Amino acid sequence: MTATIQVGTVLIEDRPAMAQALDLQCEPYAANWGALNALDVVGLNRKIRAAGWNFFFMAAERRVMFLGAIGAKKIQSALQRMLEKLRPLNFNCLEVTGIVARRFLGVPYTVVSAHSRHIQQSCYLDSADERRPSQLDAGPARN
Repeated sequence: MTATIQVGTVLIEDRPAMAQALDLQCEPYAANWGALNALDVVGLNRKIRAAGWNFFFMAAERRVMFLGAIGAKKIQSALQRMLEKLRPLNFNCLEVTGIVARRFLGVPYTVVSAHSRHIQQSCYLDSADERRPSQLDAGPARN
């Protein structure tokens, strides 16, 4: 079943070695991404720091827009488009920071915004090439 996405939800890339080391439980969401359940960003950060890892926040906000009212399928499609755009950066988390319904000349549209996040052991953010998942972490793709 697909997770319910709301503001504050953290999507995490399926990397079994990392999930096992940090004892993270997530619900399948899209392709090789899952939605963390039972943890908000503060709780997740606390858990990651307790394990001696680091949780990076990228200041650049990403936005995707779609026509129509807020709906689970439309939000999932918008997030999949966003994840596809962010793929070359090789970040392993995405925090949903806004889902806002608006109107322009009576036409409803929704803006979904998010910030890239990254979990790693080093206290210095690795380059995009170094962040690329290793074969050990590459789990089977979920559909």
